[in-house]
Amino acid sequence: MEFTTGGRPAVRITAADVGKRVSVRRLNDSGSSPERFTDTVGMLTSWTAGVLRITRRDGETVEIAEDTLVAGKIIPMEPVRRRGPAATRRELQEIAARGWPARESERLGGWTLRAAGGFTARANSVLPLGDCGLALPAALDRVTNWYAARGLPARVQITTADPAADERLDAELAARGWTAERHALMRTAALAPIADRDAGTAPVLLSREPDEAWLAAYGRTGADPADALAVLTAGPSVWFATVPQEAAPGEPAPDAQAPPAAIARCVIDGRWAGFAALDVSPNRRRQGLGTRVMAALARQALSEGASAAYLQVETGNDAAAGLYDELGFTTHHAYHYRCRPLR
Repeated sequence: MEFTTGGRPAVRITAADVGKRVSVRRLNDSGSSPERFTDTVGMLTSWTAGVLRITRRDGETVEIAEDTLVAGKIIPMEPVRRRGPAATRRELQEIAARGWPARESERLGGWTLRAAGGFTARANSVLPLGDCGLALPAALDRVTNWYAARGLPARVQITTADPAADERLDAELAARGWTAERHALMRTAALAPIADRDAGTAPVLLSREPDEAWLAAYGRTGADPADALAVLTAGPSVWFATVPQEAAPGEPAPDAQAPPAAIARCVIDGRWAGFAALDVSPNRRRQGLGTRVMAALARQALSEGASAAYLQVETGNDAAAGLYDELGFTTHHAYHYRCRPLR
């Protein structure tokens, strides 16, 4: 990586460059590597209190102390090889919230407080889409008390696509000791190419509600399945896909109570189809069932007028990321949560 002018390194970025793609070199403070310097490339999402935050392409946010910088420069945005459907961050966040709705919600100015008995962070966190109308300390007191009354930790969703607002909030919450967790990506794709995909001949059954076998395969309903069922079945137009287990040649038929070979969920809302809860049984992986259930749900969504797809996936889920790459999904933005530590 070259930063030099006349043979000398130079730091050519400032806090005014927040929102731009940058490449920086810093002193390596890790004792696990003999390298003197460490390089980081990504979006400069904030620069406050002497700390830079750079979000890499995979959604990971790196914090860098300003006094460790050796060199830095703005670099061109990466060329777009595949462009997903046009959408703003706000549109996708609102669509995703409708597609995975909390059992209970309350507005605080432009913030929405959401609760569903602890079933998933998405349904049990604050979605900040504007000014809350209060000074931050007062707002956080309201948030903390609201969640405490429901036996839940206070949690705020932070979307790194909006450095002017969410990154300031992120930095302020970090300064108050709220921990970062559950880093994830919002990914989008054109719907028709997914619908055109298929793999094998395994039947895909579609239904409006999940049966016990589907819920058992999903396996993440939590302490109160009623909370999970309320979230999973709510939304504008919800469909559940199931691929039943089949016996391999020469083997006896599977038990009627055997969990499905694959499941998934799709919610259709206008032009958008949101995919979630994709799971393939360990004994049926690498047989194209994930592609098959996605294709079946995509065809249903097309029949209802949708044209674009979205999904949310935590970083580090390499198996899912590989499938979504193959289906044409690209990253629209990254997000994570800040959770108030227990006192």
